[in-house]
Parts: sequence; structure tokens; C-alpha cells
Amino acid sequence: MKLPIKELMFCLVLALVSNAQAKEVAGVKLDETVQASNTTLKLNGAGIRYKVFFKVYVAALYLTEIKTTSEGVFALSGPKKINLTMLRELSSDTLGQAFMDGVKRNTDKAERAKLTDQFLKFGQLFSTVPELNKGDVVSMEWVPNAGTNMYINGKKIGDTFPDIAFFNAVMRIWLGDNPVDIALKNQLLGGTNDHR
Repeated sequence: MKLPIKELMFCLVLALVSNAQAKEVAGVKLDETVQASNTTLKLNGAGIRYKVFFKVYVAALYLTEIKTTSEGVFALSGPKKINLTMLRELSSDTLGQAFMDGVKRNTDKAERAKLTDQFLKFGQLFSTVPELNKGDVVSMEWVPNAGTNMYINGKKIGDTFPDIAFFNAVMRIWLGDNPVDIALKNQLLGGTNDHR
């Protein structure tokens, strides 16, 4: 049975729109929007973190409005969120050490000294989860007047970190001057995605 041309065109447009809205990176389906403190955040960009040749995780950055520079992301006053979806098993010690190394590379000693207590608590968080499995999602969410919370698979772990400087120090792991992966930085800022 043939569809009338009008219905055929409608189906075609619907299919194109659906494809345009569906985001998938390395087999990980990403939401176009997420909620943080009753605020809708939009997917700013996403990409794969590689270590040598291995895919480690898919990172997805969510903001209240699209930003294409690190400065723009840090200047944004509303809630912010980054999700890391594991692409392989990883001990939480390894991930915790990688986080701290990334912070050291992108935050000066004086600023780290001001945040010592928060970084100690942050390091302790990783000991509460012995390992992360493929498909697990680690999230960090900043909410103004509340602080930074960390989640694993949607479950909050540890205390709230009150200082925006702490959240920014962690975000510089990916968006700082010495990011963990320059291609990933570009992708999180909405640059072209090479989803190998």
C-alpha cells in the first residue's frame, strides 16, 4: 500500500528530526537535556577520553546555555553538570588519582591550598566505591547556593562541597590550559566530534 506524498514527507521529516536529536558516543546514548535543581541543562558537548589507545569514558557537559570557550563555561552562573560514562572497568583509586593529577596540572599551589579540606574529602569519596564497571556513570553537579555533589549511577555519595572554586578546579581537568585530553576539551566545548 502506497502512502500519500504528504504522509511520506511527514514521516521523512520526523525521522530526520529524531536522528538530529539522538546523540550517541561510543555506544553511549546521551540525553539532550538533564535536570539540576529544577533547572533544565542542555548538552553542550561530549566526547571520548582516550588513554593511549584505550577508550576510558564518555564525558558529557551540560550547561544552562551553550558555551564554546572554557572562560564562558566558568563565567556561567547557573547549575552545571558533567557525566562520565565508563567504557571499561576502572578501580576507583585509579580514577581518583587521575582526578587529582588533572587538578594539580591545572590549578596553582595557592588555590589548591585554599581548597585542601575539600580535596581531602574528595579523595576519600573514591574509597567508598571499590571499582567502576563498564556502563557506570559518575556525575558532578554544581548548584548555586548549594554546592557540588557527586553521584555514581544517580546515587549521591559523600558530602556537598560548598565552594565554586572547588567545582571549577575539577572542571579544569577537562577544560583547563593543560587538559587531560585536548580533543575531548574541544568536543566538550561543542567542537567536532571524532567518535572513533
